[in-house]
Order: sequence, then structure tokens, then C-alpha cells
Amino acid sequence: MRVVKQEEELIPRGMQEAFDRLRARRWDVARRGPGERLAKLEKLKALIVERRQALADAIHADFRKPPAEVEATEILPVLMELEHVRKHLKAWMKPRKVTTPLVLTGTTSHVRHEARGVVLVMAPWNYPFNLLLMPLVGAVAAGNTVMCKPSDKTPNTSRFLAELVRDTFPEDEVALFEGGAEVGEALLRLPFDHFFFTGGPRVGRRVMEAAAKHLASVTLELGGKSPAIVDASADIEAAAERVAWGKFLNGGQTCIAPDHVWVHASKEEAFLAALKAALERFYGRSEEARRASSDLCRMVDDGAFARVRGLLDRTVAAGARVVVGGGVDAETRFIAPTVVADVAPDAPLMEEEIFGPVLPVLRFESLDEVVTHVRAGGKPLALYVFSHDEAVVERLLQETSAGGTCINAVVLHNVNPNLPFGGVGASGLGAYHGETGFKTFSHERAVLRQGRTSLANLFFPPYTGKARKLARLASRLFE
Repeated sequence: MRVVKQEEELIPRGMQEAFDRLRARRWDVARRGPGERLAKLEKLKALIVERRQALADAIHADFRKPPAEVEATEILPVLMELEHVRKHLKAWMKPRKVTTPLVLTGTTSHVRHEARGVVLVMAPWNYPFNLLLMPLVGAVAAGNTVMCKPSDKTPNTSRFLAELVRDTFPEDEVALFEGGAEVGEALLRLPFDHFFFTGGPRVGRRVMEAAAKHLASVTLELGGKSPAIVDASADIEAAAERVAWGKFLNGGQTCIAPDHVWVHASKEEAFLAALKAALERFYGRSEEARRASSDLCRMVDDGAFARVRGLLDRTVAAGARVVVGGGVDAETRFIAPTVVADVAPDAPLMEEEIFGPVLPVLRFESLDEVVTHVRAGGKPLALYVFSHDEAVVERLLQETSAGGTCINAVVLHNVNPNLPFGGVGASGLGAYHGETGFKTFSHERAVLRQGRTSLANLFFPPYTGKARKLARLASRLFE
């Protein structure tokens, strides 16, 4: 591959040329009104609807994701986002007037949203369509040109996305590059105006370093060990069913899945029984039936399989008990939906984000214990509270921090386009979805217009006695 040298580092020539086309086009794209931007997104929507079966086939080929989950977790959120943008983009793009303080009499002010420029979107493998298209929609709606990179761990979906982008957008408006870590590294050498990354903290730090070289803005959607907390007042059967759905959706490979559960000691056995019953309803009454179920994803690759299996085996060896599940098949990368009880807070399963179909259950006597552990584990991407005691709910909201929180539900906050979606601290930086996404990919530009009359000249030098008196008088208005 022919290369050019930029900032003493090698970048593939084709990638550099693609970036240059995007940069040359960015001002034309930024000047487009809502009608032109929406026309591009309408074309995208039409192709998604037309090719939904091909998308389902591609994701199933990558890690056996069930077609119903493709519809519910990949296609539906993107179509909802497109519809939300269609309804509101015109209003979002309008300059927003702001009030004028007395000392600025004679001026008017407003805020306008301008495109950031050339944006990079790097997507992960676990929701390979959703997590590339959602930020792409926001970036296009905000008037940017975009370069995308899907994950090489889902090659069939990556090829689908490449064709979708090519058939929707001109190459000088949206470009997509497939490949592994070497492609990602090359992309990070380019001077994008905004870097948007979804993935793990290790690569997230690398993205932030790359953005810092160009003083570019950055959005990081990372992850962490998102806890679910089930107190004594909770509806145990409803809590168990909802936790089971959120945990084992996508084979547990969801950044906002309940990573582990804290359950009040008085409800532990009832909760475990309800979890087991929910799994039997969802995936079959026996281990053989669950292994044969078409409703369960597989681990994405051998490395992911080995990592989760190792965490499970080491935790059981340390004294935990398997309540249900535990079966594995390396050849097909199958790990049965597994619930593990008697888990110590320092067990191997509690060391890192599990990202697989294994759910540790820990008991607690006092809410103080849970708050302490949640704080010690950093700020998770999501926190789930199952309680009908408002004092408990309010305490957990006030005394912990998380990217998002659901009360008596899991995952669903991610579906509401009116809510920002993002992390905090180690779980991420920035947010998107809906208007928040539009603003993420925009710069809020302050504009002040001076009329014919101005009070500002009263404060010009030389600072005579009159000017000093006026300055003191103005400041005293706010004492």
C-alpha cells in the first residue's frame, strides 16, 4: 500500500485522500439547511428498511444474534432516532435568543449551532449496527462530514455497513474504513475536529491522547461494572425477570447490562428462584434446551469465550455456587446463561466488567454496604435500582454516581431519545442521542450584536472619576 508521511507518522494514502475530501467538503455540508440534511437521512432510513434482512443475516453470521434482537436492539433504536431527528432538526438548528443584562443595553444575543467539521466515529462489535449508525445520524444532522470505522470482530456486519454507507452518501461526505487495530491507529493520526469512540477504557485513553494532540473535542462511550440493587421492598419476580432479560440480552455482551446484583439478604433465595424460573421461560427448562435455543447469542470470539469462562471457573473454585447454567462449549463459543450465588465482593467475577452471560449475585444486610462498594468500583455506565421505597431510591441517586439510572427497570433509558446517553468518569465522557447528540456534534457559538446605542463606551479609557463611578455603580447592582 502506498503511503504518505504526516507528522512523522505513516498514514495509508487512500485514507489521507479520503480525509482530505471530507475536509474540503465540510464547509459546503455545514451550510446545508435542515431539508438537505434530512434528505440524506431519509435515504439512509429507506435503505435500512429495504436491507433489514441482510443486516440480520450478517449479524447472525458474526455471533448468532437472534433476528428478534437485531430488530429490537439494532434496527428499532436507529429508526427511532431518525424519526426523532426528522421531527425536531429544524427547531434544533434555529438560533436561540438569550436575554440581555441591563449593562449590555443596546445589544442582542443569540446562540447558534455550527458543525464541528470532520468527525471520526469508531464503533465496537457488540451492537455493530446501532453503535455506528446512532452517532453517524447525530453527526450528519449537525452538518458534519464523517469518517467511520466498524469493528473487525464482526466482519459480515462491517461489510454490510460499508455497502450501506457507500450507497447512501457521497464519498466526500461520509467515508468508512474497515480493518483492525492498525487501521484504527492510522485514523487516530488524522486531525479530526471531533473524535467519537465507543469501546473499552484502554483504547479510550488512546483516543483521548490522539484528540489532545489536535485540541479536538472528544466523546468516549466506555463501560464498567453496572450494578443492580434489589432491596427488601422490591417486587422480586418482576426484578428477576427484568434483570435476566437485560443481562442475557446479546449474550451478556452489552455495555449497560446489569453486571452483577446486590440483593437484600431477606430476599436472596426468592430472587434466585425467580431468576431460575425466568431463565427457564426465556430459553428452555433444561441445559440441553438452552444450548439448542435460537434466542441466545454466542461469544463474539475465542478470546472473549476464554476470558469469561476463566472468570467463572475461578469464582466457583473460590467457593461460589452455580444456581443455574454453567455449561460451556468451546467449539461454538457457547456459555449457558449462568447465575452464581455466594459470590464474595473480591471474587474474580467482580474484578472486571464481565461482558458475558454470567450473573453474580451478592447479598447485603445494610444499604451502607452497597453504597460503599458502588463508590469503590468507580462510576458505572448504568445503575439499576429495584425498590418501592422512595427513601432508598433517593438515597442511592444522591450517594452514588452513574452515567444513567433506571428505577425498577434495566436498559430502557437507552431507548428514550429525549434522555442523554453517556458515561461519567471511567465509564465515559460526553453523551449523545436526540438533541444531546446534535449538540455533541455541534459547537455552540455565542453571537452578540451591537445596536446603534451602546453603553460600553462609557467604560472606555481614560478611567476618569466618572468612569470609575459608573464601574462601581454597575458592580453594586449585583451585590
